[in-house]
Amino acid sequence: MIIGLGGTNGAGKDLVAEILAQKYGYLFVGATELFTGELQKRGWELTRTNKAKLSAEWRRELGMAAVVDKALAVYRSHPEGTYKGLVVSSLRHPGEVDRIHEVGGSVIWIDAEPEVRYQRIRSANRGRSAEDDKTFEEFLADEQREMTPEGDGATLNMLAVKERADNTLWNNFSDREQLEAELAKVIAALQ
Repeated sequence: MIIGLGGTNGAGKDLVAEILAQKYGYLFVGATELFTGELQKRGWELTRTNKAKLSAEWRRELGMAAVVDKALAVYRSHPEGTYKGLVVSSLRHPGEVDRIHEVGGSVIWIDAEPEVRYQRIRSANRGRSAEDDKTFEEFLADEQREMTPEGDGATLNMLAVKERADNTLWNNFSDREQLEAELAKVIAALQ
C-alpha cells in the first residue's frame, strides 16, 4: 500500500510519516530528502524556492509524478516484504496524487491552523533555518504562492493536491498521542 501525504507547511506531514513508519511498518520517503542531495550537488541553498524550482524541473524532464516515481524506485529497491507499504511526503502537485491513485494508493491532506503551524516551524529545529526564519506574513505569502500555480503546469499546485486528497487530517494537536489516535481513524477509513 502507498500513502501520499500533502499539506501545508508545519502541519505535521513528516511526523505523520514517521508514525506510519514506526507504528505501521511503512518506508518513509520524503520529497525534501530526495531534493537535498541534488540541491547540494548543484551548490543551491536548501530553500523552499529552490526545492520548488528543482521539483518543477524534474516534472518537466521526468513527468508530473517525478517525486512519487523516485520514491517508488527507492521502495522497490528493498526486498519484497521488508515494509508494509510506502509513505511519500510531501506531495505538492496533482500529478503526484494521480500517480498514487494509479498504483492503488491513497492521499491524506494534513492541515492545522496557520498560527499553530507557524509556531511549530519557529520552535522546531528542522535544520531548515533558511526557510523557517521568516515573519508570519512571509510564512503566509509562501503558502499562498505554493497553493496556486505560477508558471507552467509543472509548478507547485497544492490546492489541487488538497482537492484530490482522499481524506483530511486536522492536526492542531499539541501532543503525539492525540495525533496518533486521529491518524488511526484515518488509516482505518482508508482500508
